[in-house]
Amino acid sequence: MALQTLNPRHVLPLPLPRRRAPRPRVLHRPPPPRRRLEGAARPRAVAVAVNEARRRWPPAEGGGEEGKETDLATLGNLCVDVVLSVPQLPPAPREEREAYMERLAASPPDQKFWEAGGNCNLAFAAARLGLRCSTLGHVGEEIYGKFLLDVLEEEGISVVGMLDNSDSSACQNAYETLLCWVLVDPFQRHGFCSRADFSDEPAFSWIRKLPAETKTAIHHSKILFCNGYAFDELFPDVISSAIDCAIDAGTAVFFDPGPRGKSLLHGTLDEQRALEHSLRLSDVLLLTSDEAESLTNIRNPIQAGQELLKRGIRTKWVVIKMGSKGSIMVTKSAVSSAPSFKIDVVDTVGCGDSFTAAIAFGFLHNLPAVSTLTLANAVGAATATGCGAGRNVAHLDKVLQLLRESNINEDDTPWSELIEASSFCSEVSVLSKTAVNSFSDRLVHVPTCNVVSNLLSMLEAVSERSTVQA
Repeated sequence: MALQTLNPRHVLPLPLPRRRAPRPRVLHRPPPPRRRLEGAARPRAVAVAVNEARRRWPPAEGGGEEGKETDLATLGNLCVDVVLSVPQLPPAPREEREAYMERLAASPPDQKFWEAGGNCNLAFAAARLGLRCSTLGHVGEEIYGKFLLDVLEEEGISVVGMLDNSDSSACQNAYETLLCWVLVDPFQRHGFCSRADFSDEPAFSWIRKLPAETKTAIHHSKILFCNGYAFDELFPDVISSAIDCAIDAGTAVFFDPGPRGKSLLHGTLDEQRALEHSLRLSDVLLLTSDEAESLTNIRNPIQAGQELLKRGIRTKWVVIKMGSKGSIMVTKSAVSSAPSFKIDVVDTVGCGDSFTAAIAFGFLHNLPAVSTLTLANAVGAATATGCGAGRNVAHLDKVLQLLRESNINEDDTPWSELIEASSFCSEVSVLSKTAVNSFSDRLVHVPTCNVVSNLLSMLEAVSERSTVQA
């Protein structure tokens, strides 16, 4: 994957050229007695993060599965973003870019430029909604890995290292924590450089099978989340086996193909099979309207969602992110939508991850579709009012503020146009302050006051618990 030069509004972090590292930590869940690896002490109180994540919140309503003490587990895509201002973006030729990355990696920048990235964004946003979260992936022993573990611990998120102890060769050939170099030039253009630029194999090609402890963590989780970026780290068969493990355990599967979906669709045979496996067997699919079109060749997002439902074996929800317009949920029995919140956008990085966290909250609490979308739009919007992702994603107080203000875009035109263009859709339920239905008899308005009132009662209880725990 070549270096990307993108508008700051569309940041897509990827993992960086690897270097040999000390043996990685093997983090267990439940945590074992603390041990030392080759004489080096483990990072501080990692076990505490696991236990605190279990104690912090009571089980989510409607999710009383026996033995599933984790609400949401993320697969792979654990990285550290290093955000740097540079006089110019890296050169285009592959060899020159690789040398540029090696120079960056040789002298670690000040920690003030570091931030937890990748699936950490989703875990942070979900934890702030009161969900108990764990991350499944590789974290190295070096300074970046310690930083990432410390940040996750502070947020009460457990970590399960993807390393099989029985494979001694894997221990000897461990790699460092993935880095994403986010480079910003004087014109505020962004370049993103990673290990994926320089290798045809996944970053963690030494992971040939799903480790036993990862399987255990999946069994203990109510939701397993995976996105297209996991294919940059893990072999397709490993990802498919994680999904199979979740299904066997009665764990719901969330899949977001992201921008990688299109390349996977035309990738190797193994990638194509794993993508199809993920799309057909996931309980919830999350896509932008462009991504839905690229996978179905259908422009209308409602029709594209219905096509993905048709192809799916277990698919219950197809959630389409419509950017500034809002979002849509397509199920086998209904289509629902919610317009976006009116905000002053500062940075859209991490908005999609924050949105997904709220979809997981709605799924676990059996919320109505419109309520789930409304919350997801609010959480995504709360992140957009800040700068950057990682620990800067939505805080609950900002989400509550947006819900109380309920300043939503009331234009029915986008939804009416989608309905009229979709002959397979009898009606769409849409969040609205106006109780009277619009010029389209297929557009059914759901009162904002009712939806917001119910959401506030739930989230204020989460906020009170958080205050007490603090």
